[in-house]
Amino acid sequence: MKSKHVRAGVVLGSLVALALAGSATGQSTAKIWTSDVVADRQRLMKLNGASWADAQAKLKAGNAEAVAVNAETMALIATQITALFPEGSLTEKSKAKPEIWQKWPEFESAVKNYAMQAEKLRDAARSKDLAATEAVAKEFGRQACGTCHQPFRVPPPQQPAPPTR
Repeated sequence: MKSKHVRAGVVLGSLVALALAGSATGQSTAKIWTSDVVADRQRLMKLNGASWADAQAKLKAGNAEAVAVNAETMALIATQITALFPEGSLTEKSKAKPEIWQKWPEFESAVKNYAMQAEKLRDAARSKDLAATEAVAKEFGRQACGTCHQPFRVPPPQQPAPPTR
């Protein structure tokens, strides 16, 4: 289990380093993207989800301070989100709703909120206060992810409940 955390940390740290290196040299971080914006945003959101899952595992293990790197990664990811939703990028592969472009200011606001919630989680984790970090994390999914996923993302298909015996 520990190697899983190390591996996730290396992947997430690499993404952060790449983004910081691009901005430090004055070059656009757009170089990390391909010509398929839908695939790029799905890749970024999978990294985001992996970071959140890793943060939850760290909290479950009682390691609040270690969550700070995950929250910082999520905050940095937030800086890339709106660029990955150019108008006209709604395809059959996309889970985005047309409301993103119809309500662009609300979408931008939801992304900014996500970044603020990630920073709030990061700051709680840096305090090394497990109870405070858990309190922020408890509401994170609803207050951060949910503000975008509810109005702007097609919900995943519901899995049928397993039969009871």
